[in-house]
Amino acid sequence: MKIQYKIAVVGPIPNDTIITYKGETITKFGCVTHPTIALANLLENTGEVIPITQIHKKDHQAILELFSNYNNINTNGIYNYKDQGTAIELRFVDQNNRIEKQIANMSPITAKDVSPFLDVDCFVFVPITDFEIELETLHYIKNNSDAQIIFDAHGPTSYVTNDGRRLRKYWNDKDDWFKYIDVLKMNLEESICSWFDNDYTSEELYDENQTEHLDEFAEYVLDKGVKTLFVTLDSRGCVIYSKNSNEITKEFVTSVPVTNVIDTTGCGDSFAGGLAYGFTAYNNAKKAAQYANVLGALRTQGKGFDVFRSLEETEAIIAKHY
Repeated sequence: MKIQYKIAVVGPIPNDTIITYKGETITKFGCVTHPTIALANLLENTGEVIPITQIHKKDHQAILELFSNYNNINTNGIYNYKDQGTAIELRFVDQNNRIEKQIANMSPITAKDVSPFLDVDCFVFVPITDFEIELETLHYIKNNSDAQIIFDAHGPTSYVTNDGRRLRKYWNDKDDWFKYIDVLKMNLEESICSWFDNDYTSEELYDENQTEHLDEFAEYVLDKGVKTLFVTLDSRGCVIYSKNSNEITKEFVTSVPVTNVIDTTGCGDSFAGGLAYGFTAYNNAKKAAQYANVLGALRTQGKGFDVFRSLEETEAIIAKHY
């Protein structure tokens, strides 16, 4: 295989126990696995995917076996030298909202962990909790690599209590991060947690119509150094903000409709993987949004990773809907 593209996916591989809103129980490895396998399908015969993570030693062999069916997944960034991984229980109360409990916490990803992979085209970070990625890691990449940095805000807007509950928090040091992020991705809840100085309960937080702050927030984010901001709006699609010649542009990209949602776990991570492909292959925000929306939609269609499709099949879905 001639490697044309290299994409690193950075974050945890939690051992997830998922209770769906339909009452079904699913056990699988999550987070990084979703965009890694989705990208492996898109990059078959053209590129390499490198998951970078810290895991428990007891999970290592099972994770390697999970990725063994894909000859373009480089597993050299799966580390167990600290024997510290992530375990999570996700209990969905409806299709989009869930109660999370974190049973074990991974060791943070450091500059040392990413240093062997500085030749990649893109680092896509998908943290789920605020301690999992060190700020110095992004600083190190910016100083030593030409790779684009795509960052999911789920991590810095989430924290774990002493009893393992996963809750939302205000991203109070966001300015320190924005200067190292090229593409910032978040959902509506995370945009609220990044803009309004408050720590919310789950009951207080979500209102799908609370979008009035987005334009002002986007202007702030782009002024601080982020080149492109994506805010996902659940089944409606996503809005893209970018700056060209000091003018801020705003574009809405509709979602790919699905009729039967089976499992939404990993949709955000899969969306981030689609952004990574679109920016790596096309360096185009709208094109990236289309791939991201397709991968997010596909993720809902089953319990396993066989929901993801080849590049040809994925592009056929894009052609049909866009």
